[in-house]
Amino acid sequence: MTASVTVPDAGRVGTIPPGRRRRRLLWGFVVAALLLVAVSVLSLMVGARTIAPADVVHALLHYSRADADSLVVVDSRLPRTLLGLAAGLGLGLAGTVMQGLSRNPLADPGILGVNFGAAFAVVLAIAVLGVTTPSGYLWFAFAGAAFASAVVYAVSSLGREGATPVKLAIAGAAVSAALGSLITAVELTSRASLDAMRFWQVGSLAGRGFGILWQILPTLVAGAVLALLLGRLLNGLALGDDVARGLGQRVGVTRVLCGVAIVLLAGSATAGVGPIAFAGLIVPHIARRVVGADYRWILAYSALIAPTLLLGCDIIGRVVAPPGELQVGVVLALIGAPVFIALVRRRRLVSL
Repeated sequence: MTASVTVPDAGRVGTIPPGRRRRRLLWGFVVAALLLVAVSVLSLMVGARTIAPADVVHALLHYSRADADSLVVVDSRLPRTLLGLAAGLGLGLAGTVMQGLSRNPLADPGILGVNFGAAFAVVLAIAVLGVTTPSGYLWFAFAGAAFASAVVYAVSSLGREGATPVKLAIAGAAVSAALGSLITAVELTSRASLDAMRFWQVGSLAGRGFGILWQILPTLVAGAVLALLLGRLLNGLALGDDVARGLGQRVGVTRVLCGVAIVLLAGSATAGVGPIAFAGLIVPHIARRVVGADYRWILAYSALIAPTLLLGCDIIGRVVAPPGELQVGVVLALIGAPVFIALVRRRRLVSL
């Protein structure tokens, strides 16, 4: 049987000398970092009431509960911004590792059932245990994401070939479909879970405080460090399993390490802000267009581009529908869906 899969365009390095190319990449990295800083500052300034940069600095350095600017900046916008940075980092790196692991340029956190696993655990926590606050079901979401990913990997590992990219994608789709049906069944029988899930599933940075950030930070940092160390191994996987083994790489161990990084990153981000789509999908493509096919640089750039994108969408959501706001998951979906369609149309189809 012939199956069609998508293959990413190879990065065009051209004839640029290695030293010059490295300097360009470093300068690009600096520009991306400065852009992230600028968006972070805007996130502290912009909202229902715009606050001047000087007043933002004053609020950060001289916090007072009697000062209205301090309450807005420190108590509301600062945790929202920091959580956006953390969640963006997690989603961007998770999506990059997923695409490298599965060799599928259209992979995102849903490929290993992360989103549906987290959502199923949350809906059970709400319906069975009566948990109703984000901090209360945070660890349920993380545990659900980890469990679903483990099931996907175990199912795809059956057989002589082990967890191949195609089997990972098929197992992920099957587990996600099954969990989606169970989520719907629970919501239909529990009005409380339906009401609570509607807010969590849309993906939002609003209404989350420092408590949630501190809870997800240890696992997210551990996952980020592991992911950034996987660049050379992902470069080997991109050449194919046989070539990677010929280069002395232990493919099975590499896949396990990638799976652990994905669970830590995507599980932490999803548990903290809900299942946000498209960030993990489009960010690696943006990075790949800039740096080429080297995953060491793709991971580094994704770690900056993803939080910039997430915070940028959050800022847009605050200002487009005053006095209310659109949740970041909605804005990112409106931006990401056309990009996703464009990616599908521009991919080259090859036969296995």
